[in-house]
Amino acid sequence: MENLQVYGNLARRTYYDDTLSIHEILNKVHCSDALSFLKRVSDNSADLVITSPPYFQQRDYGGGGIGNEATEDEYINNLVPVFNECSRVVKSTGAIVFNLGDKYLNGNLSLIPYKFALKVLNDKKVFLINQITWVKTNPTPRQEHRKLIQSTEPFFIFAKTKDYCFKLDEFLSHLNRKNKKITSNSSKIGKKYFDTINHSNLTAQEKANATRELEKVIKEVQLGKIESFRMKIRGIHKEAYGGMEGGRNNQIKRNGFTIIKITGNAMKKDLIESPVEITKGNRHTAVYPLYIIQELVKLLSNSGDIVLDPFCGSGTTCVAAKNLGRKYLGIEINPEYVSLSEERIQGSK
Repeated sequence: MENLQVYGNLARRTYYDDTLSIHEILNKVHCSDALSFLKRVSDNSADLVITSPPYFQQRDYGGGGIGNEATEDEYINNLVPVFNECSRVVKSTGAIVFNLGDKYLNGNLSLIPYKFALKVLNDKKVFLINQITWVKTNPTPRQEHRKLIQSTEPFFIFAKTKDYCFKLDEFLSHLNRKNKKITSNSSKIGKKYFDTINHSNLTAQEKANATRELEKVIKEVQLGKIESFRMKIRGIHKEAYGGMEGGRNNQIKRNGFTIIKITGNAMKKDLIESPVEITKGNRHTAVYPLYIIQELVKLLSNSGDIVLDPFCGSGTTCVAAKNLGRKYLGIEINPEYVSLSEERIQGSK
């Protein structure tokens, strides 16, 4: 059954009938509100969700709906059911990416994106992998003399299980640098570590294990598989701290040593620089960068996977998915933006 509702001077369809197989509705942008449509989509069927819901009281996206609530609590409470449906729809190997903007209320920066993230984490249905910070190289200038210009926005990456797809080598791959230096002289590589092992307080068996693993990693350097390495030995080197404390320290305590391989690729950080998309000639008032979305698609999915955007807007997520050989599913409440999305998708490579 369809419920046809008036939306401005146009009409949109809100669906209430039986569950749909996601394969029946792929590679199309559907005109509906996100929550009603998502409730029809079958469980564990999408590989990745990437979306940017309307920001709270920021822009007129064309009519009512999420973003026009009277209070931030109401806004967040309306977003959470949509997020929960995304969590239901995404596979155990999938991820859910939400991009939200913040807002000053009565002169106070409200931290709305973080309140939303904490709200969905409290339900313990997902966990937070990363907050990727979008650094805007061309932020909107403001005539404000008592506040700094806001130039960042968060992209929260959530997952349902520890089996989520995460292709680190594909993310920002243009920053990687090939290791072209192949060393054939083994007389100096790792020599200090052989000496350190011999003079350490490790047991005879631990020394034998450490020596064997050291020889293996030296071979990897000689073959050009890695650029270099570091070795930490119990009783000799300081313990690791911070984010690497658990794994490395446990290896040192259990084995007497740990080896840290350095691949030679650029360090992949939780921030990404990109200009704000120019909206001139684009009928949508807020467009997130195609560059960022393509990098997230590469990081969190495989070729042929299904990428879903429940707040499709101008169709950037769908364009990114199509460009990278993924299937896409868009949901958008505004019929004008549905048409815009389809135009952009058809015009993409």
